[in-house]
Amino acid sequence: MKGRMNTELGRIEIDTDVIAKYAGSSAVECFGIVGMASVNVRDGFAKLLGKDNIARGVEVSIIDNKLDIKLHIIVAYGVSISAVANNLLDNVKYKVEEFTGMKVGNILVSVEGVRVTE
Repeated sequence: MKGRMNTELGRIEIDTDVIAKYAGSSAVECFGIVGMASVNVRDGFAKLLGKDNIARGVEVSIIDNKLDIKLHIIVAYGVSISAVANNLLDNVKYKVEEFTGMKVGNILVSVEGVRVTE
């Protein structure tokens, strides 16, 4: 699936994998986020992803030409999850809309774990 925009110069298509990687990179910039998580459905365990696999913690779909984004995150121990999530929502929405030129419809944040950071 690809995001599509028509401009006066032609058509622009952005693959959802590119959007997922950008959204994941924007997410890990936020205070209180340790990283993105990959969830093993069978075992129910969350795994902290490295920078090379950051897009695996993001699901992107396009509905009515708007982006729906689901983020699987791991937060730092001792931070306010609601404050971190609100900051995350604002940051990812703004950066993805600026990057793609498309509107973000919904962002769902799933906190998959808490980690103690040094």
